[in-house]
Amino acid sequence: MVVGLREVAERAGVSVRTASNVANDFPHVAPETRQRVQAAIDDMRYRPNTAARQLRRGSTEVISLVVPEISSPYFSELAAITVRVAAERGWTVHIDQTDGDADQERRMILGPAGRSVDGVLCSPWAVSPAELVELAAGPVVLLGARETDGVLDHVAIDNVRASREATQHLVARGDRVIGAIGAQPHLQNGTAELRVEGYRQALESAGLPFREELVIPVRSLHRPDGAAAVKRLMEVEPHLDAVFCFSDELALGALRSLLEQGRRVPEDIAVVGFDDIEDGRYSTPTLTTIAPDKPQIVRVAIDRLAARISSPAESDDDGPLDLVVPHQLIVREST
Repeated sequence: MVVGLREVAERAGVSVRTASNVANDFPHVAPETRQRVQAAIDDMRYRPNTAARQLRRGSTEVISLVVPEISSPYFSELAAITVRVAAERGWTVHIDQTDGDADQERRMILGPAGRSVDGVLCSPWAVSPAELVELAAGPVVLLGARETDGVLDHVAIDNVRASREATQHLVARGDRVIGAIGAQPHLQNGTAELRVEGYRQALESAGLPFREELVIPVRSLHRPDGAAAVKRLMEVEPHLDAVFCFSDELALGALRSLLEQGRRVPEDIAVVGFDDIEDGRYSTPTLTTIAPDKPQIVRVAIDRLAARISSPAESDDDGPLDLVVPHQLIVREST
């Protein structure tokens, strides 16, 4: 529920005008009253609806892109596309990094002090969509795979289908002992769970067993995590035929580790990644991967955000939408 000044005033036992004076840091409010109202503002997480205010007097033409890691090649590529597509509309993009931290995600959705934006594109890892709805002062569109609870617009590829296709590709090669790297039970975004499900479906449809011990969890999706995870996987199953990594960074780390272990790719072990980052096109061997249509993800998300900003009442009639964009399996040397 969006908290307004009326609710803050009722909690603090003051008039709406007094609550507004405190929220806007106007002078001439008694210290005791100011303290009581500020406590209500903090407790109820009230934030002024800056987007609505700007709409009444004209758009800021500024949006915010909130991502976990700007250093991640996937998110840096996504950010670059967002800046280009937004510029076609005359928009400026603020890019914020949360490190996947819940408090940071909440702060970025609430909006840093002194910054007004018309809307937010967000890829949250730690905060649920239901909480984001309560925090958001204006339109928000989610990016990436997750359960949205039907409360926010959401743009992603079909991660279950994509992961199933990646695993089926390995099965079609004749691989029978296939591991997976990238489970992340500590996160709230659900992406890894969807990719595990696609992997499971492909194995079961091929009559192959799904073995929990061959799904290796990682703390993050970086190269060192992939290198360490494939070592653990080889300890669990020395006769491994192939590995499906839930990000290209994990796959690149796995490639290096397998080389150090004297394993040839793809002759001894095949490797598939996910994301189609630029590095995978120049690795040795080049990396087979699932390629989300990143430009389409951004265009669909910005179109939906623009609809929410320009005609909030009309877009509300549609309700929150789950919008699916294309992906493809790109086969390269690693398989």
